[in-house]
Amino acid sequence: MKVRLGTTEIGFGRYLALWTGIAVVFAVQRHLNAQLVGHEWDAWDYLRWSMIQWYTWAALAPLVFRLAALYPRQGEFRIRGLGVQLLASVAVTMLALLAGAAVSTVFEPSSFLEQVRQFVGQHFATGFLTYWALFAIQQAMAFHEEKTRREREADQLAAELARSRLQALKSQLQPHFLFNTLHAIATLLKEDALTAEDMLLRLSELLRAFLEDYDGQEISLRRELVLLDLYLGIQGVRFKDRLTTRVYIDPATLDCAVPSLILQPIVENAIRHGIGERVGADLIEIESRREGGNLCIEVRNRNSVLDENARGSTRGHGIGLSNTALRLHELYGDAAHVRLDMLWPQGVACRIQLPFRETEDADEGPEIASA
Repeated sequence: MKVRLGTTEIGFGRYLALWTGIAVVFAVQRHLNAQLVGHEWDAWDYLRWSMIQWYTWAALAPLVFRLAALYPRQGEFRIRGLGVQLLASVAVTMLALLAGAAVSTVFEPSSFLEQVRQFVGQHFATGFLTYWALFAIQQAMAFHEEKTRREREADQLAAELARSRLQALKSQLQPHFLFNTLHAIATLLKEDALTAEDMLLRLSELLRAFLEDYDGQEISLRRELVLLDLYLGIQGVRFKDRLTTRVYIDPATLDCAVPSLILQPIVENAIRHGIGERVGADLIEIESRREGGNLCIEVRNRNSVLDENARGSTRGHGIGLSNTALRLHELYGDAAHVRLDMLWPQGVACRIQLPFRETEDADEGPEIASA
């Protein structure tokens, strides 16, 4: 059995023990006070009187909580609520005194009217303050519940906003890659129709993989590398012998969670700023390793240069890299970052660091084929 106080429920045993404790404290206080003035009664009498007084308030406390909830001292009806509570406090206090007098008549030789007179004279002020104490407790509990609810809603709204922003960034990356690939296919149609057809088939396979992919913000590195391999297959057809790729993956990192499509725009950026703009061949290297509690991923190309002003940052390197930085910040805050560094004697490295965390359900993706 439980006692309901507003939106809070408390076990009857604990509730009764609480009010019994209050009754005992006041009984002891009255007994000590009686000893000082020389009008001492039996200890059981003081305990009985106190229990009648406070058990009555124990029975009325749920009513006080209900009235406090119906007429709170807040909002636009603050003055009205205070006036109603003032009348209610007097009415409930008188009800407690009458109920206590009725119970006390059973144990005392005096009449009901005499008990009412004694209860009003001795307990009205205490009862009046008890009502307002219960009212204050209810208002404090309601304020705490409202604050908790608002904080929970604010957290939910912040999470929804973050998911919306991440989804917008992710949606922006896919058309960017798609348009670049279609442009390359359109260019090859005039030069090599068979190669263009092969690229188109590979593109359809990659798009199918995108549609079948997990619809969240994170996937395992193993699955991410499968998607990247499909993309590198397209670029391998496009650049043929000019493009070489090497993948160095620490097996311990394959089941680590990474943002989906995190590697494709970085590799695309490396190719575009390498052999996409410069003559000669290029080597693209992808490496992953674990460093303490972090996952480190590097994408390196050997046929590009980095503006001195862009070293250590992501400025001036296209929508793919800037969106990667934004996605990392939205997902991991300051615990993740991406930066560009020059390689010696030539080349650029894009370095990503993010918290190491394995996916809950490890992907069983196909083996990675060399591009």
